[in-house]
Amino acid sequence: MTTYRILFATMPFDGHFSPLTGLAVHLQQLGHDVRWYVGGHYGERVKNLGLPHYPLVQAKLINQENLDELLPERAKLKSPIARGQLDVTQVFLLRAPEYVQDIRAIHQDWPFDIIIYDEACLGAVLAQQLLGVKGVAMGVMPLMETDEYLGPPGLGQQPARNGLGRLGQRILSYVVQRFMFKPCNELYNQLRAQHGLPPFEGFLFDSVFQYADLFLQSGVPGFEYPRKRISPTVRFVGALLPHRSSEKAPFKYLGQALAHKHVVLVTQGTLERNVEKILVPTLEAYKDAADTLVIATTGGSGTEELRRRYPQRHFLIEDFIDFDAVMPYASVYVTNGGYGGVMLALQHQLPMVVAGVYEGKNEIAGRVDYCQVGIDLKTEKPKPKQIRQAVTQVLTTSLYRQQVRKLAQEFQQYHPQELATTYLNAMMTCAPQPAPHNSLAQPISAS
Repeated sequence: MTTYRILFATMPFDGHFSPLTGLAVHLQQLGHDVRWYVGGHYGERVKNLGLPHYPLVQAKLINQENLDELLPERAKLKSPIARGQLDVTQVFLLRAPEYVQDIRAIHQDWPFDIIIYDEACLGAVLAQQLLGVKGVAMGVMPLMETDEYLGPPGLGQQPARNGLGRLGQRILSYVVQRFMFKPCNELYNQLRAQHGLPPFEGFLFDSVFQYADLFLQSGVPGFEYPRKRISPTVRFVGALLPHRSSEKAPFKYLGQALAHKHVVLVTQGTLERNVEKILVPTLEAYKDAADTLVIATTGGSGTEELRRRYPQRHFLIEDFIDFDAVMPYASVYVTNGGYGGVMLALQHQLPMVVAGVYEGKNEIAGRVDYCQVGIDLKTEKPKPKQIRQAVTQVLTTSLYRQQVRKLAQEFQQYHPQELATTYLNAMMTCAPQPAPHNSLAQPISAS
């Protein structure tokens, strides 16, 4: 077997880094020389995986730990478009030339054959073109490629139901991409020109689909909207989840879970620090419901304070918890819509209640609702009554269980690391791309 030098390059956010760890370890175990370029505390996580790490040198570190401090105006922006414009400019575009400098330096020292990057790492997209190496983009969110049958990515719009609605969405897409995001598109092309690259005509993030030699999409077609077309480089590979260093541990709260009528698992995700958005409303909703065990995971924010505030015996409040261990015993998953958690819930046949709007969470929540595997509350700050009613609806409506069971069966058909490796090998040997798994990665027809 031919082995390759493979550089992973990711933005320093958990949702961009963690989904790729399983693939990185798998490729190393196959004998490839795998190394990782990423900033912040993720360097230690790379080393813990047994992989060499390249830190940020020229690139400025911006991630969930300092985002609000560096961009204080961000919290004041309520519109997903306005916040998206700020994030795209400050977090992704302005960092791209810095990433290019670092990646070029790495390549000069260690001439890698392949660069694998998360879809938002625009610096890696530029570096791939400049260095002439093979590039693989990883879809760590729902498929965000623009499409005539859909509204603009980032607004969380479900597909229109008729021709008039589709026309309206096409007009909205044109306005958003050609006017509202015009400064971002222009800045992207300025950066491309500075590096001697031709301009890209279209929405800047669509360039990833054009320039990557392969786009490996986390998820399955059944959790996607109907589309007119999909770029030929896209391959669905199933759920890309973090690497597990050991076998799944037994669920230590099993006795408590079995003693309650229902188990509600609630999380606020890794980026959100404000416990008042989802955790507090959920705990408020069930503080008098002794027959329901609520397991809340805080991500390390405000855990002890919440325990003092909510001492109820049917509440378990932890910094972190092994979702893979608890989900088989949960009845409903209440979440802000992190993609990895949603993928895991679908695999465990666990219906959801989703309350998320920003950082692409509305796109994930919209698909949960569209696929009828849960309820989208369409807000970042749900009221306790909203959560209680939505959870009750999910528990008492058989459709959600039926639909989530159907999607779980589709996930079972996919073996992510093996599929990804097959597609990578075909790309490197210039062999014709293997047929998409079960022919499901072909363009999704409109319904």
